[in-house]
Amino acid sequence: MNRIQQQLLDLIANNENLGKLSLRKIAELVGAKNKPQTAKYHLQQLEKDGLIQMNLEEGVIKLVKKGFNKANISPIYSVPVVGAANCGPATIFAEQNIEQYLKVSSKLLPRNKSGLYSIVADGPSMNKAEVEPGKTIESGDFVLVDSEYTNYKNGDIVVAVIDGMATIKRYRYDKTHNRIVLEADSTEKYLPIFIHQGDDFLLSGKVVGIIKNN
Repeated sequence: MNRIQQQLLDLIANNENLGKLSLRKIAELVGAKNKPQTAKYHLQQLEKDGLIQMNLEEGVIKLVKKGFNKANISPIYSVPVVGAANCGPATIFAEQNIEQYLKVSSKLLPRNKSGLYSIVADGPSMNKAEVEPGKTIESGDFVLVDSEYTNYKNGDIVVAVIDGMATIKRYRYDKTHNRIVLEADSTEKYLPIFIHQGDDFLLSGKVVGIIKNN
């Protein structure tokens, strides 16, 4: 932790009236004389980290008590898990019945939760696909899918159902041959899947997140 932030925590713990002091005075107490904005910045960081509660207008700066602050608890959201999607060859049936519900903090989910479901990745063919910064799709991960998404674009990671079987792949529309191409994004080599008009095929949503399971 930053030295000034630790000093501020110590001051707050030992001075119930710290919020009554000016930012300039608080800055002086932590060795940042004539730097009120420095004190304000570090107080805001402590508040952001959930370590203090602060209302400078009312002169309140206090430590957050250990344990959960009910006002800051995110609601738990139940995401239906509808089976496993094969991330190699399309050989796993897409179950239409919900197998279970994944309990997840709403902070870990996309803002739009309408139509959201989860499917379990199986295989390594998307292990280079980065849905979120630093998060790639590994076998066993819970992949979050927006079933209401319809405006598919090249490069989207999608769940496709082919002949009743589900697979997770990158979407690409091949204008030259008027076909959809589903491609792996992997450290290993996989052949693309080519979809033509009239094939038993359904796009079941766009991948919008990952809950790591390993």
